[in-house]
Amino acid sequence: MNTAHAASPSWFARAEGWLDDRGKGAWIAVTILGFIFFWPVGLAILAYMIWSKRMFNGSCRRARHQRYRDATRPSGNSAFDAYKTATLRRLEEEQEAFDAFLKRLREAKDKQEFDAFMDDRARTAKSSGGETLEAEQA
Repeated sequence: MNTAHAASPSWFARAEGWLDDRGKGAWIAVTILGFIFFWPVGLAILAYMIWSKRMFNGSCRRARHQRYRDATRPSGNSAFDAYKTATLRRLEEEQEAFDAFLKRLREAKDKQEFDAFMDDRARTAKSSGGETLEAEQA
């Protein structure tokens, strides 16, 4: 027997890992393609997704979190680990600054829309109030 073949994962395990890395959308796309090209294949993929609970439990999300944990694990190279830590900290700070910017942008837009509503309401009240006053004077 060939021991190298036994040590490597099967084509099915590699395909499953590849799809898990790309998320639930990849699983759905493969299922749809299976239905388009040969409906029993699509049905088999759908049955497998339901049976393995990939459809409902967020296994793809777990794979994403696993990659994040792997990225934050020390590599053993202190210079690279220091660089990686500094870069991740800088990216987190930039993300926080961008989130704050988006919040200010949303608040400014909300204020602008509210001011426009109040101006429109004041104009409507002024014009209807002016007509009522003219009708009472006549």
